[in-house]
Amino acid sequence: MKRILCTTALTVGALIAALGLPAGAAQADTRPRIDLRVLVVSDGGPSTDAIAAELEVAGTPYTEIDLTRADRPVIDAELLADTVDGRPRAKFQAVVLPSDNPFAAGSAEMAALVAYEQTYDIPQVDAYTYARPEAGLKYPVEGGYAGSADGMRAEVTAAGLAGPFGYLDGGVPFEDNSPTVGESYAYLSTPVAGADFTPYVEATIPGTQRRGSLVGEYRHDGRRELVVTFVYNQYQQQFRLLARGIVEWLTGGVHLGASRNYFAVHVDDVFAADDRWNTALNCTPGDVDCPEGAGTPDPIRMTPGDVTYAADWQDSRGFTLDLAYNGAGSVEHREDNGGADPLADRFLAERARFRWINHTYTHAFLGCEQDTTVVPWRCATEADGSVRWVGRNAIADEIATNRVWGQNAGLPLANDEVVTGEHSGLRVLPQQSDDNPNLALALDDTDIAWLGSDNSREPGQRQVGPAVTVPRYPMNVFYNAGRAAEQVDEYNWIYTRRTQGGSGICEDNPATSTCLDQPLDTATGYADYIVPLETRTALGHVLSGDPRPHYIHQSNLAEDRIAYPVLNGVLDGYAGLFAADTPVVNPRMKDIGVELQRRTAWRTALDGGQVTAYRIGDTVTVEAPDGVAVTATMPTGTTLAGAAFGEPYAGERSGWTPSAGAPLTLSLPASATPAPASGTDTATVTDPAPDTFVPRGTREPSAT
Repeated sequence: MKRILCTTALTVGALIAALGLPAGAAQADTRPRIDLRVLVVSDGGPSTDAIAAELEVAGTPYTEIDLTRADRPVIDAELLADTVDGRPRAKFQAVVLPSDNPFAAGSAEMAALVAYEQTYDIPQVDAYTYARPEAGLKYPVEGGYAGSADGMRAEVTAAGLAGPFGYLDGGVPFEDNSPTVGESYAYLSTPVAGADFTPYVEATIPGTQRRGSLVGEYRHDGRRELVVTFVYNQYQQQFRLLARGIVEWLTGGVHLGASRNYFAVHVDDVFAADDRWNTALNCTPGDVDCPEGAGTPDPIRMTPGDVTYAADWQDSRGFTLDLAYNGAGSVEHREDNGGADPLADRFLAERARFRWINHTYTHAFLGCEQDTTVVPWRCATEADGSVRWVGRNAIADEIATNRVWGQNAGLPLANDEVVTGEHSGLRVLPQQSDDNPNLALALDDTDIAWLGSDNSREPGQRQVGPAVTVPRYPMNVFYNAGRAAEQVDEYNWIYTRRTQGGSGICEDNPATSTCLDQPLDTATGYADYIVPLETRTALGHVLSGDPRPHYIHQSNLAEDRIAYPVLNGVLDGYAGLFAADTPVVNPRMKDIGVELQRRTAWRTALDGGQVTAYRIGDTVTVEAPDGVAVTATMPTGTTLAGAAFGEPYAGERSGWTPSAGAPLTLSLPASATPAPASGTDTATVTDPAPDTFVPRGTREPSAT
């Protein structure tokens, strides 16, 4: 069906002129320049925000225009296109709209977008739209469905697997995390008669055997639209699964930025022993949360059998754990046991099967000197009231001695990595508001470049002397629990109200902690509640493309081995969702640090308008500042200086490439050119008047 958008018509020649094409472009062989930038038109809803967030994380340039702002720029021909060096330029390679048409009837802005998309073959994503004939679909009342999609299982169609969603294994499960909260809403429908509509993701229409589209491509009037008929936010699993494919379709697989799915797990305190939670005292004797003399420590330490299990588990999963070790743990054990330490002997026999991280020699606290005569502890002070800090030499000795111990043991170390005990030395609120000033000096003394930090305290990277932090996600599998019942008991203490026998921490801090409705059963609560919750949280990090590592403790690999159900849940969940060409990436700490550092430099260059990238035919040109690595995703077969570009992932090629301040020229394969949209009709449009222009390299601020 031909859509008449308004009443004042432009001739084709006038339309081309308005969009910046030279008068003879229709006959000349001058190919347009298409800038590698996405235009995101937002109405403040979660769906356009989710797509913008995906572009942000991947490092894909975009300009966002917020329709709710009175001072926003007008979308017109001048904003969309112009001419550079005599060549017509499309300023955006794709357009994201909150719906198939978010403007009022007869809108000159929508007319300008339609003309732009037709002229330059620019695709449009309808982030969340009602199923209706204007989007190529029947109304839901015509045998379709409108309602909750909680718990729905969608499937990628054969066309979707052969196209932009080929990295998936087929299934797209929708979340249903709460029986009392509506989480997803969807329209399921089938294409209108005669529409050139290809469903990519479908689900069964409730009460029928028929399937309706949730994501599909609609070609009409010389335009291409990706029609999405379910609402989502950036954190929901169903969006995270489809986000890559939406961007792939949006850009034709040719864009700046790249996305991979990462999972790394650090196991702290290896060779040492972790103090055990006391279920009667509701604290951990031997640790600072228990008053002195409150109880006798009952340490948890792995056995040789636990080492064999861990090594075999790794082999079965194709996954490598990072072991953060404390050499003194073995030295002291040998001293107390006539020179014997079967655990260390077994670990050293299997040392090449793991990765290793320096966790300091004794796991000493390296911040302020702790006054543990009170709970919670506080920083000890000098007579003048100043903080008493652990000294530079003491910190350096902890790092260097552990390094030497590891080298003598033949551990395959990266000598420039360290994770201090409890991330100490770095600021710890509320007791220690600043870094230990001696920490940076000691890191310099010991040539440390990468320093583990706690993501729950400091999610951003920062410089500490010569080192850059690598934020780590703490898993809510407690360091002081070797048995499932202990984990549940402590979990109940933290997350239940005082009237239910808990600590009340959750009710005192409602902004950061949610109370359980009732205590968990210590026999079943771990498997039935904690494991699914922690699995979902960690898998969410993986699906979001976040490379930050997670950390647990050696105690969690001992006794009941309570970490494995969570780790298996993440890896099994991932394997059930993704195709073989989209594996989970399992990097070591320093490589994660480099990835985060590159992302920061790249984002700074983008925000500063220092990156230029465009496509002319089958050639992509990228210019970035010297020293800033370029990140891009290209189709298989793309070459750079005659060699294959990037590395294979998710059916494409992507990676980081040093720019050296000179333009990078990539040659695309012939298959990267999209097929033209069906139909030759041109929509009737109004003449868009020039208005405010958004400078290149900018992002319009949101209403908030």
